[in-house]
Amino acid sequence: MSWTHERARIASLSRSRTPDDPELVDARRNLRAERLADYITKTVDAAPPLTPAQRDRLAAAQGAVTRDDTETPRGQRGESRIPSGRPI
Repeated sequence: MSWTHERARIASLSRSRTPDDPELVDARRNLRAERLADYITKTVDAAPPLTPAQRDRLAAAQGAVTRDDTETPRGQRGESRIPSGRPI
C-alpha cells in the first residue's frame, strides 16, 4: 500500500469521523509509517554501500527491528531491514 492511498483514506474517513476515531487514528499512523518507509527506501537506494560497522551504528541509533518485526531494546544489536526486506 502506498502512502498516497493512506492519504486518500484519511481524507475519506475524516469527512464522517471524529478526530479520535480508532480507524482514523490508525490511518494516520499508517500514513506516517508509509511515508517514513518511502523516505528510508529512497535514501538507502541513493547512498553508497555501507560498511558493517556503519550498518551496526545506524541500526543501534534507530532502535533495531528484527526479521520478525519485533523491536529490540536500544543498544542491542539486531539485523535491521528496510521495508523492502533489503538489509541496510
